[in-house]
Amino acid sequence: MNTERAAAIVGVAESDLGETPGKNVLQLQAQAAKAALDDAGFTKDDVDALFTAGNWAWATNLMLGEYLGIRPSYTDGTNIGGSSFELHIGHAVAGIKAGLFDVALITYGSTQRSDRSRNRPMPIVPLTEQYERPYGLPAPVGAYALAAMRHMHLYGTTSEQLAEIAVATRKWAMLNEKAFMREPIEIADVLASRWIAEPLHLLDCCLVTDGGGAVVVASRRAAARAKKRPVWILGHGETHTHNTIANMPDLTMTGARESGRRAFEMAGVTHDEIDVAEIYDSFTITVLLTLEALGFCKPGEGGAFVSGQRTAPGGPFPMNTNGGGLSYCHPGMYGIFLLIEAARQLRGECGERQVPDARLALVHGTGGVLSSAATLILGRD
Repeated sequence: MNTERAAAIVGVAESDLGETPGKNVLQLQAQAAKAALDDAGFTKDDVDALFTAGNWAWATNLMLGEYLGIRPSYTDGTNIGGSSFELHIGHAVAGIKAGLFDVALITYGSTQRSDRSRNRPMPIVPLTEQYERPYGLPAPVGAYALAAMRHMHLYGTTSEQLAEIAVATRKWAMLNEKAFMREPIEIADVLASRWIAEPLHLLDCCLVTDGGGAVVVASRRAAARAKKRPVWILGHGETHTHNTIANMPDLTMTGARESGRRAFEMAGVTHDEIDVAEIYDSFTITVLLTLEALGFCKPGEGGAFVSGQRTAPGGPFPMNTNGGGLSYCHPGMYGIFLLIEAARQLRGECGERQVPDARLALVHGTGGVLSSAATLILGRD
């Protein structure tokens, strides 16, 4: 790690979550941004780089900058789906190391629950999806169902093993007062929930909520005046392998294999040293495929890896400790909330769900239909 221009997360926050009919996308981002800057002990005048990505074209850096009253010297609106914010962290580190800026603000906001936009039909089918949507493949769940069915066919993975992920994640949500779904569930409940796209049941699928989040990244120099313990960005990797599921090179192997390798190599740590993992869980199969691709277990062994509630509170592999996209919130692009939870875990701020003495965290975002991957290794002093 370049100690001269090293970068850290110094502030994190969510906006109101769940259903927020009284707030629009910019208001949710502004609420989260103000809270994250307060968390860092900074103001908007400290921000010289602005990063955002969103579901809606109008939620651009230009509009956000105007709304927040920020005139950045550096702007990044890269959008590769739910992993965009892990990618933004990597880009912010590169900009800080290059001396282009000292403080970056990363934001996201969505009102897809309030405006019922999650499953709204697209007026025009994108050209790259001309062989999928017109023939009835539901997006995005149909793509993930294809991957799940293929994994089951190749490796004998079961619906019960996928359900282990949903149940363990709900147990974490029960410890988080901000989680949207906190009622206990069992494996039988997951299997009894209705099909969405076979083999995925309703409880295999993420929530649809409103919400926003923000993260403040600072250079070592700026982090020295932050109000709270900095969370250092030790390693980063990113890639994207396809857009449509029909063009995914291997339905059971995601780009996490490449992004994870780069992040671990840059950080100089091993899998056994990771204390807590925050892994994008748009669907239960997303988590299982990611664990295999990252190298926590071999291909085909993900089902066994998550069985026996190994990822639940008290288990040997703490994962998605806020309740994840399956139970905490999921406003369309969930990656920023992975960062928020990882930072809080490493700062020891998570109360009942705190992982004892967490020093290293892995954060992994997935975007599109298993299309993009971005991995981070974070650590505290």
